[in-house]
Amino acid sequence: MQKITLNSSHVSTAQYDKENSLLIVEFVSGDSYQYFDVPEFVYLQFIQAVSPGQFFADNIRYQYRYQKI
Repeated sequence: MQKITLNSSHVSTAQYDKENSLLIVEFVSGDSYQYFDVPEFVYLQFIQAVSPGQFFADNIRYQYRYQKI
């Protein structure tokens, strides 16, 4: 998995495991969460968004099962 640094005041990095549809998000606070069953197209929209933090809040945060890691 490649770690992508995002230009956001809330989200620091994102990693995506295509085989398992697993998204790992690290926040500026240092907390990291894994999000399950995230489609690849959602991940690609997330990392390409003008505002990754807003995209995350609107399209990922409560849409997918997650776990703090």
